[in-house]
Amino acid sequence: MTFATISYFSMATGDGWSFAHFVETERHAHADPTRHGIFRQVFWAHHVEWALTTPLIILNLAFLAGLSGAGIIIATVSDIIMILTGLFAAFGEHNGQKWGYYVIAWLAYLAVVYQLGVAGRRTVAAKGTATARFFFAIGCFTVIIWTLYLVVWALGDGRKLSVDQEIICYAVLDVLLMPIFGFWLLISYARSAEPVSVEGFWSQGLNREGAVRLDEENI
Repeated sequence: MTFATISYFSMATGDGWSFAHFVETERHAHADPTRHGIFRQVFWAHHVEWALTTPLIILNLAFLAGLSGAGIIIATVSDIIMILTGLFAAFGEHNGQKWGYYVIAWLAYLAVVYQLGVAGRRTVAAKGTATARFFFAIGCFTVIIWTLYLVVWALGDGRKLSVDQEIICYAVLDVLLMPIFGFWLLISYARSAEPVSVEGFWSQGLNREGAVRLDEENI
């Protein structure tokens, strides 16, 4: 929430944005095509904020699920790729660039969903029914909100939404994701009767990942 507050303060005071320039060709039935430049306002402060806050959300979910170190790294790197390609797409000069970055972002997003939704559900099952149910609920909530981000991004970069409409949509999604996610997590931790443990990379160390253990009889 601190990063989000700083981001919105910068945008409210006139910082954190720039213009992206596009050249659009308009074709006519009985005349030569005409070209005209379009300048669209891009609030890059959003992308900086998301690059800092969404990895923290992934870490919270990964710790809750007991995800392995490799899974945490893959999910976090994929998330950052998704955010950066969104920024690159916003400044893309033509549709081929924009939709190429959009496809890359979706592939990165699917990698995040796989690590949390498939690997995470598998590891959290060993922690108890209550923890598994909570992880499923908060994980589904997060995935739905993140999917809506991608939809708004596509509509905004496709110029189906005005800049004001795009910013309002992002503001609503930011409020739904960050404060609600944080308070839900804290309140559920406080009320949980099951101890929350951190497993995998953070408790066993990097050198334990992928190691093969041999008994003395096998040496």
